[in-house]
Amino acid sequence: MADAAVDTVASVPVAVIGAGPAGLMLAHLLGRAGVETIVVDTRTRREIETTQRAGILEADAARDLVETGVSDRILRDGCEHEGVELRFGGRPHHIDFKQLVGASVWLYPQTDVFIDLADAQDRDGGAVHFGVKDTEVLGVTTDAPRVRYTAPDGSRHEIRARYVVGADGSRSMCRDLVPEDRRVRYGKEYPFAWFGILAEAPMSAPELVYAHSEHGFALISQRTDTVQRMYFQCSPEESVDAWPDNRIWETLQARVAGQDGFRLKEGPVLEKTVLRFRSFVQEPMRWGSMALAGDAAHTVPPTGARGLNLALHDVKVLADVLLKALGGAGEAALDEYQPRALQRVWRAQNFSYWMTQLLHTAPGSTPFDLRRQLGELDNVVGTRAGRTYLAEQYTGWPTRPH
Repeated sequence: MADAAVDTVASVPVAVIGAGPAGLMLAHLLGRAGVETIVVDTRTRREIETTQRAGILEADAARDLVETGVSDRILRDGCEHEGVELRFGGRPHHIDFKQLVGASVWLYPQTDVFIDLADAQDRDGGAVHFGVKDTEVLGVTTDAPRVRYTAPDGSRHEIRARYVVGADGSRSMCRDLVPEDRRVRYGKEYPFAWFGILAEAPMSAPELVYAHSEHGFALISQRTDTVQRMYFQCSPEESVDAWPDNRIWETLQARVAGQDGFRLKEGPVLEKTVLRFRSFVQEPMRWGSMALAGDAAHTVPPTGARGLNLALHDVKVLADVLLKALGGAGEAALDEYQPRALQRVWRAQNFSYWMTQLLHTAPGSTPFDLRRQLGELDNVVGTRAGRTYLAEQYTGWPTRPH
């Protein structure tokens, strides 16, 4: 379709493929500096804002949403969490982030981050086109790349840009534009998944609860005062149809049960899903006039709550180097992007892997494996160094004092 006629041609400094939080935050940051962008996405706005995703933001990411003028809604509707609870051996263990590292995290769903960013683009006159198809990115090894797409009404359009950013998620088309013999893909598949639910119920705990038990892993999260998000470890091949509400609650209750008598507050299950996950990084994160950001370049298991935060950090760095490049520094400025982004990416990959292996029971695990895990958990909660390590990693190595 590269030679097909187009109905309109637009020229902007930066074209963005993907209108999730990464793509929209990049457009917002560039727009604040006077750099025009056009963002396109194959999904409709409704599809994006109704897909349940991550719910934890680092304090730095939360502050950036407020201070860059996206929205202050996180301060009104979000919930600041000053720690998490690890439950194992039938007992709770609180990790106090504030006391250990002077930081916190915010419970604020990714869907709300997206809504805030999309509303900010509407407010500021940003060009975002949802529901497009037949997207092509051409000429990424030149200084005049082009993006072509078909609008929902069937018309064909072309964007001429100086730079293209692929922020098109874990099924990225853009990352495949890096030639196979010039890219390296690192990854790890996990032999388990998460069974996730949304439940209409009161909060069972004020902060996240990570549970390790002989029955398996569970994560107790929150969404609002009346709707909660919870997960338990399952097979990647699990079918949601095999799980009526009573079986779900029996499984979750068994995995959080302890000597303190803790029980989850139950209610109707509104949504069920099986969430597969993996660790993945593609290098390079830049090829010619194209850069990759967020899940297009890397994904992490959800255990460490790093995915959305990594994506927002990517585009913060990328906005900085793009402004330098467009301001006259040229290619030399873009060379900064990958090393600055990848340092945090690999630290987050390590933490997410560590949290995952710390709390999950792999198929075929022996009694030795289980006891060893308990010993590691005891080391984490039983020493200040262990608690501090978890707090520093979970809060995202804050860059500003709190």
